[in-house]
Amino acid sequence: MPTDISGAKVAFLLTNGVEQPELTQPWQAVKDAGGEPVLISLESGKITAMKGDWDHADSFDVDATVADAKPDDYAALVLPGGTLNADTMRGEKDVQAFVTAFFTADKPVAAICHAPWILIDAGVASGRTMTSYTSVAIDLKNAGATWKDEEVVVDGNLITSRNPGDLPAFNEALLTKVASR
Repeated sequence: MPTDISGAKVAFLLTNGVEQPELTQPWQAVKDAGGEPVLISLESGKITAMKGDWDHADSFDVDATVADAKPDDYAALVLPGGTLNADTMRGEKDVQAFVTAFFTADKPVAAICHAPWILIDAGVASGRTMTSYTSVAIDLKNAGATWKDEEVVVDGNLITSRNPGDLPAFNEALLTKVASR
């Protein structure tokens, strides 16, 4: 039987340059499980995804800005990757505060590919075991994390994966964590 997360609102925090499948596949998994995905970004309007780091993909409507969103309204947080997306988001103080609030409340946080950069800048990577895109591994190690080359690593309520090829395992771990709350 599929995982049921009916009624759970899941925040997807991202901006332009997000890796499209890392947004759309977890988004669909949340919807298919009865949850309500919400796209949160730096500004209102639309964001444009990427296929890889070079090709523009589809645009998506922003549901709320990170400045206006309240972490208490969400059961979990998804941080899709994409080099441009993660690099832009990591230095934003509102993003850091939003992410930190999920860790403080011990809510599930799922980060894939380059998104663990955001966790480093939010100050929540130290002491954690996680994975990421291979080029982020040294940054995580330097931030005090233990890095593993596995398709999905679950450390408490933190779920991390390496790349779009890991999305089935990433989505399953996310839904399992949300359903168990």
